[in-house]
Parts: sequence; structure tokens; C-alpha cells
Amino acid sequence: MSGTISWHGTLTATSSIAHGGETRGTITLLRRELVVQPDGRHVLVPVISGNAFRGRLRRIGEELLRDTLAYEGLLPLAAAHALRGGGSLAKTSATPLSGRRLHDLRTLVPHVGVFGCAGGGRIIDGCLQVGKVVPHVAETAHIIGAGHLPAFDSTQIESYVRHDDTSAHSFTDVIATDRIRIDDTGQPALDELPPAEPVSDTAQLMVYRVETFPAGTTFTTWLRLDRASDLEAAFFTSVLEGFIADGRLGGRAAIGHGKVRADLTHTVHGTAPTPVDWRAHLKEHRDDALTALHALA
Repeated sequence: MSGTISWHGTLTATSSIAHGGETRGTITLLRRELVVQPDGRHVLVPVISGNAFRGRLRRIGEELLRDTLAYEGLLPLAAAHALRGGGSLAKTSATPLSGRRLHDLRTLVPHVGVFGCAGGGRIIDGCLQVGKVVPHVAETAHIIGAGHLPAFDSTQIESYVRHDDTSAHSFTDVIATDRIRIDDTGQPALDELPPAEPVSDTAQLMVYRVETFPAGTTFTTWLRLDRASDLEAAFFTSVLEGFIADGRLGGRAAIGHGKVRADLTHTVHGTAPTPVDWRAHLKEHRDDALTALHALA
């Protein structure tokens, strides 16, 4: 068992970051929480949750685990969900996961030991703690020692549009599926269709807005790996390397949001972990690891 490893530093947005909170009409605002000011006032400040950061790290870890164990199509759905999204606590007719089976799972699969999950009829704790991602704004300067502009001036509203799907959008040869009759041979009887009703081809746009942190915003955060084994420490080091190489945070990644650059420094408290090859360990014990993962279902 190694000591505790902690990371502290900053994340810098290289594209705007969306992190959904309250929705008002067609505007989705950033998630906010109260921050007590030096004069005693309670001010709502947009803050990215530690859950969002942890979720991104978990998904990187699951991809590393999947690439190494090659378990595509071999795990129950509940086990796959537990690894990818943390799973959910559900009733099970099987004996809840505990004792030797739980020890074997944590020993064989570092992803479970690091992130924990819900599966096998119980909550499994992980050794990773993830801090909130706090923006450098005036309202947080007394806490993190950085920040000048007030939060109101440190966010923006981005507008998007979508087409109204009720129009034909220049597709002159489309037909409504509810107008198709199937004949005795099982084929569409298109020649017997009545004349189609005229469809408007006027494009209608729906405008919606999202509050975001602009590109260039800097955040402070931290991570802590508490009493991790050598295998868990090696695995999480690879996870963090993956995040540093391709940092993403928050929602709407499919349309370009959430790219970040990480600048983190680590400190070891107690005994430093011994470097191990976690991939070689998993490949050597692949069959046992897959058997242990089935216990999460």
C-alpha cells in the first residue's frame, strides 16, 4: 500500500465550457452555488461540479480498461454501466458482493479500486477524491487567491438555431410514412396513394441559448488518491495522462465545447508508489478479471 498522492493546479478553457444548471425558457444557465464573501454576503457563483470532472476521468479509465481487457460483448450490461457511468444500486437475487469476492475485484481491476461504483448489490468506495472546478473570478478570489473580474462579466451567452422539422426542407420527393399502405405481398402500395397534401417548405428556425465560460477562463481544482495500491496509482497516472493529452470538461462536446488545458503538480504524502505495469498485470490475469467483473451485475 502506497501513501497518498495529491494534485493541485489549474485548468484553462481552450474552447467555451457549458455545464448545465437551471433552464429558463430557451436559455440554459451554468450551474451555480453560493459562495460566502468576506463581508458576509452570499453570492451565487458558476462552478463546475467535481462530479463532472470525475465522470470524465472515469470514462477515460473505462476506455483504457476496455482496450486492455478487450471485453467488448463479454460483460453484462449492468457491469458495463458500473464501469462507464458508476452504475446504480438495484435489488439483486444474488448474494451481495462482499468479502473475498470484493477483495478480488478491487485487486484485479484497478478501475474499480480507483473510481468505485454501484454494483453487485452494494456501493463500492473508490480511493479517488475529486475537487470542484472553481473559476478565477472576483467572488472566489478570497478562497483560491486568484480572480479579478466579477462572475457576471466572466460568462457569456451563446446562441444556436435548429430547423423546424415540420417543413419539407426542399425534399420534394418525400412521403409521409403514415400514408403508405402495405399490399398482400408485404410491399408498399405506392401507386395507390392519394395525392399528397401540400407541405410548407418555409424554413423555421428555433433559437436557443446557452450560458458558457469563455475560452481562456482559468479554473483551480485538485485531485487526491488516498492510500492507493501500487496498481491503482499506476492506473490512475495513465488516466490523468489521457486527460492531459485530451482534456474535456462539461457538456456539448459534440459541438466544440469543453476543451481544457491542464497544468497540475503532484505531491506524495508518505510512501511513494512503486512503478508497475498495470496493463501487463491485467493481461496476465484477464480471465480472472473478467470473472470478477461479472459480479457487478
